[in-house]
Amino acid sequence: MVTDGDLLHAVVDAIDDGVPVAVATVVRTRRSVPRRAGAKMLVFDDGRQLGTVGGGELEQRVAGAARHALMTGRPVMLDIDLVDPARGDAGVCGGSVSVYVEPIMPRPHVVVIGCGHVGVAVVQLAHWLGCRVTAIDDREDVADPARLGDADVVLAGPLVESVAKAGIDRRSHVVLVTRNVSLDVEVLADVLQTPARTIGVMGSARRWATARAQLAELGVSEEHLARVASPIGLEIDAETPEEIALSILAEIVEGWREQR
Repeated sequence: MVTDGDLLHAVVDAIDDGVPVAVATVVRTRRSVPRRAGAKMLVFDDGRQLGTVGGGELEQRVAGAARHALMTGRPVMLDIDLVDPARGDAGVCGGSVSVYVEPIMPRPHVVVIGCGHVGVAVVQLAHWLGCRVTAIDDREDVADPARLGDADVVLAGPLVESVAKAGIDRRSHVVLVTRNVSLDVEVLADVLQTPARTIGVMGSARRWATARAQLAELGVSEEHLARVASPIGLEIDAETPEEIALSILAEIVEGWREQR
């Protein structure tokens, strides 16, 4: 039997591992129902379920609502009757149940590629905003955990190898602030193969036009190239590394609203 303690530990583990999970809780019942107020069920991003709110059609509807909540990031209250399946009810117990479904989303993941002055500023601000931060640079002395103390993970060495280790998924925001076009081209060919939520490249429009042309010559499709935002960041006349980092993170935060 799954206890409330088991469910609580599973939620904590999901948060620690960066795994989205929806918590479905029976908050109100009337007359005859399979589970009483307080019963809980977890629904994970991969479809796994833990616990139960009553089984059968009732549970299927709750699980479906939970999967939708994980996509939108928004909670939902379900009022489900269990009286007459002929009219569309979820059962014949004779009562009704209200279930609150709350998605618990992992922290946004910001992947900073290039850890010069701007990269460090982006790492610091992303950490301050509560993001999970991965910092990447091909230079061992630059990708130094001592100077990148706000990063959760620091990866040094060949950029392509580091990108493969970064765990970029559909909740990741990739920020390229490298030192030249060649590095942009080298790493973007692989970054564009990931399901990253956003991909932004620092630099002038001319720099991106050059990188874009080289990537096209390498066979990168127009569909993939269209995923790149460059120059990255909101237009706020930023000049210092800190101001540039602010413009970049402001653009990313603006995108969080669309994600939800």
